[in-house]
Amino acid sequence: MPLTDNAIRAAKPREKNWKLSDEKGLYLLITPKGSKRWNMKFRFAGKEKKLSLGLYPDLSLKEARRLRDEARSELALGIDPARRKQEEKAAAKLGAENSFEAVAEEYLEKREKEGLAATTLSKNRWFLDQLRPSIGKIPIADITPREVLQALKKVENAGKRETANRMRSFASRVFRYAVATARAEADPAHALRGALAAPVVKHFAAITDATRLGELLRAIGGYSGEPATMIALKLTPHLFQRPSEVRKMRWAELDLDNAIWIIPASRMKQRQDDHAVPLSRQSVELLRSMQSISSHSEYVFPSARTKLRPMSENAINGALRRLGFAGSEMTAHGFRTTASSLLNESGWWNPDAIERALSHKDKNAVRATYNRSPYWKERVEMAQWWSDFLDTLRDGGEVLEFPTRSTSR
Repeated sequence: MPLTDNAIRAAKPREKNWKLSDEKGLYLLITPKGSKRWNMKFRFAGKEKKLSLGLYPDLSLKEARRLRDEARSELALGIDPARRKQEEKAAAKLGAENSFEAVAEEYLEKREKEGLAATTLSKNRWFLDQLRPSIGKIPIADITPREVLQALKKVENAGKRETANRMRSFASRVFRYAVATARAEADPAHALRGALAAPVVKHFAAITDATRLGELLRAIGGYSGEPATMIALKLTPHLFQRPSEVRKMRWAELDLDNAIWIIPASRMKQRQDDHAVPLSRQSVELLRSMQSISSHSEYVFPSARTKLRPMSENAINGALRRLGFAGSEMTAHGFRTTASSLLNESGWWNPDAIERALSHKDKNAVRATYNRSPYWKERVEMAQWWSDFLDTLRDGGEVLEFPTRSTSR
């Protein structure tokens, strides 16, 4: 006799499991704890088997009968519905284990063990978080270029072009890792090169006029803020390095007796080699003045709040703003542009030596392969020349032409 909803609702648990039968093998199993599960009994290849369909009332009587009929249709075609369901569950589990987010997490763990910088790992995890809602749960082998593009377009359409392009590069690295570990056949993100709008190039504001630079240096000389910020502000114009590299400078990286600063590859933008920075007499003097302030810290310029972290990334820019130099005129990063512009303008220095001092990567791959000279001797002389030149500007000296070097070229 076919079951009814009233009969199902009226069924009460007993001391042992018991069944309410419907038709064509469908029945409801009622446990002592009161749960009610739909099952279907059938025979396949001469053996009696059971197919679990779902719990009541989540699965209604009508839906249970529909699933029973679908299973009977499979049986008519020679398909074992219980085996088919097992295979689907196994495939779903495998898909979850090999989803984009799972493979990406594994890839990032690998890169962390290989020594990838913590800041870069953090950025990559942020990229992954942006991609999770769109493609995170999809098996990585099933993701199409269109699905990746749709995820990236959401970011691009929000006006974040550079972020979208970096997310594509990150996704591409994850897909290539999946290919290398035999979990995908291709990199769909590679096919999207050129599909996104190019990011708008951002130029950091910088002073390149010698007279105005002298005014800035005099203003810096009168800065009376937090000691670490004050000395970092005075030192930055002398070094040619990126603000993040200066503020994260560690005492262990410095050899003041030999006037050299070695920045580990892990902290460099290109992260290919350690970068050696020659220090002028003025730079060494400023760094020695920090020893009485922060020698107990790992960092030369620790945070004012805790010696366990470097100073804030906005400290130098904030100091420039307080000195009256707007962000549209000068930035901490702009000191690199200032040095590059005036050193090249002087005509005294090999452009390759200047680029090396700025730790710029040669965009010409062939040229970079054969042009490995660090120009160390010239860079040492250039660092001292530049610091002396800055002192001349700071002291109000009139620079009619660039001073000559102490030794001949």
